[in-house]
Amino acid sequence: MSEPVAPERLPDGARFLRSWIGRPLQIGAVQPSGRALARAMAGYVDSNIDGPVIEIGPGTGPVTAALLSKGIPAKRLVLVEFSTEFCALLRGRFPGAHVVEGDAYELARSIAPLHLSPAAAVVSSLPLLTRPVEQRLALLRQCFSLMHPDAPFIQFTYGTAAPIPATGVGYIASPSRRIWLNVPPARIWVYRRKFP
Repeated sequence: MSEPVAPERLPDGARFLRSWIGRPLQIGAVQPSGRALARAMAGYVDSNIDGPVIEIGPGTGPVTAALLSKGIPAKRLVLVEFSTEFCALLRGRFPGAHVVEGDAYELARSIAPLHLSPAAAVVSSLPLLTRPVEQRLALLRQCFSLMHPDAPFIQFTYGTAAPIPATGVGYIASPSRRIWLNVPPARIWVYRRKFP
């Protein structure tokens, strides 16, 4: 009879599945983002813009790894994760990054102790479609208030509709092509503030 696998040695897919079974509306996926999706999301971050890059819902860190590969220094990364287990994993994998155990929907409060300068981007892997649209819009407004005026809010979705309405007051949104190499296929939406 084989011995059970210790939690710290579980493959990332097994971690996600276990977390999803326990909290499907908070985890939102049964496996982490694939490399193609993670690289595409990181590609929207301009490394020449000063300030931190805030990642909300990093999970096991595939997008974090892509941001590092793009050349964003670990000390600029602020990873806001709700799961205690995933926070411990992220601290071990990305020791130079700031890992914050907190609620992304209360982002300003979660990161307040860090006293950050305006962010260069917010990169989100949250399962937004599980939340009411007003809560999604409130998250977007909150993120805009924490970023440079021209900084992007980057969000992926497996759904066919925009994760935050594609048209709205005070912002513009643009979708990527569908990323077929991800399982399941996904699309990235980039939101930016619109000024009069």
